[in-house]
Amino acid sequence: MAHSSSSIDWQTELRYINQRATHILQSGQWADCTFIVGNENNQKTLRGHRLILAMSSPVFEAMFYGGIAEKTGKAVEILDVQPDAFRALLQYIYTDDITLRSFDQVCEICYAAKKYMIPSLVEQCTRFIWKDLYPGNVCRAYEFARLFEEPSLLEKCLQIIQTKTEEVLKDPSFEEIDSATLYTILQQETLNVSELVLWEACLQWAKQECVRQSLEVSPMNQRKVLGECIGQIRFLTLSPTEFANSPAVSGLLAQEESFTLLMNISSPGVTPVPSPFCNNNKKRQKEQTPPPSSPADLRRSSRIRENVQLRCECAGNVMTNILINEQLVDCSLTFSVDGNVCIYGVEMPTQLIPQNLEQQSGLQPITQSYTELIYAFLQDSDGCRLTYTHFTARVSWNNSTEVMFNRPVYITPNKMYKIAVVLNKVGRYPLYATSRSVSMDYLTFTFDQERSRDGLIKAVIFGCSSERATSYFWQH
Repeated sequence: MAHSSSSIDWQTELRYINQRATHILQSGQWADCTFIVGNENNQKTLRGHRLILAMSSPVFEAMFYGGIAEKTGKAVEILDVQPDAFRALLQYIYTDDITLRSFDQVCEICYAAKKYMIPSLVEQCTRFIWKDLYPGNVCRAYEFARLFEEPSLLEKCLQIIQTKTEEVLKDPSFEEIDSATLYTILQQETLNVSELVLWEACLQWAKQECVRQSLEVSPMNQRKVLGECIGQIRFLTLSPTEFANSPAVSGLLAQEESFTLLMNISSPGVTPVPSPFCNNNKKRQKEQTPPPSSPADLRRSSRIRENVQLRCECAGNVMTNILINEQLVDCSLTFSVDGNVCIYGVEMPTQLIPQNLEQQSGLQPITQSYTELIYAFLQDSDGCRLTYTHFTARVSWNNSTEVMFNRPVYITPNKMYKIAVVLNKVGRYPLYATSRSVSMDYLTFTFDQERSRDGLIKAVIFGCSSERATSYFWQH
């Protein structure tokens, strides 16, 4: 039976691997997995190849070949990613090529790249936004960087906000920011704008926020939606005339509040400043240094406190029982510490050598390592995730490994935090008895055993100032 040239010779006609990969992606030839992508209003069915996807993403590897692999051949539903973004993700996986066109498109693609642990694509998305930053989109970029935990981009956005504040406030996009972003801006010690202009921008934002929340635009509701933000306005830096002509007549302040603030403007400290208002009467600084032009410049210019990395050994003796991980399993450690520290990550046990390998040890050499896949995060007592990591590495059996977060986080003394770890690999893990507390002379970690699960975390890796740690070492 004759075959058409196009059906048998495409491999020879397409010279490069990315061309051939594009062909099988677009044609669906040899596809062995199906995705239903998007919500019901915009849903597409896309096909792919398990081997190619697993080569590029540890998440796809776990999905198709790991302990959580789909054995039935059903279509995989992906409801939280838009079809165009997932299609672009597939194109990048197959060809190492992607076309980034707009801020909104990049946000969608970056979300998918984060979800499936493709850091090179995340980097391209971040670089696209970095090069396209200007006062009209910097607040949206800041919210993007906060959502996707990109600290370098986050810091550059703040530097643009600090140096070009008035342009940022006058752009219509400022009125669309969320309250957390507004609060962050108001917390800055350095802003290139007068406090009066900042206050009036907050009023305009509050009007739009009332509309977004379907509230009547009234002074009472404007005060309500501003919430804690109003406590960050430095009213005491205004002149009596500025205060009397704007904040005092805005309707957002009670008559008694206005009178007390005006008294403190005229005679600082004459009477206590009422809650929740700020008693800071120091004007914000003016930033003249231009923002860095690249992530490398930002890293060079950043002033990061020097830390000494230490360990809090929270695991006691190995318990007799063993965790057999056959599917996604999570463990957690709830703790507080009575000093100022920076959390870097945790030390975890690796798997015990599989019994089938032990039985084969006399017949052939034992594989010395395996690929571990762990998701871990740190959250505060309100459930807010502070930092995280998707950890994948070759590790040795019957050992331990460091699982470091994407960025270190300073935590508040005597406040409860939780480190949670999700295991993605099938295997046997040793369990440890968690200590109630660990004292290190200059600070104490306290662990809540009732709110901790499974005893899989051996140690918390943390940092403190070099001066404090050196003092501790001299004592020992």
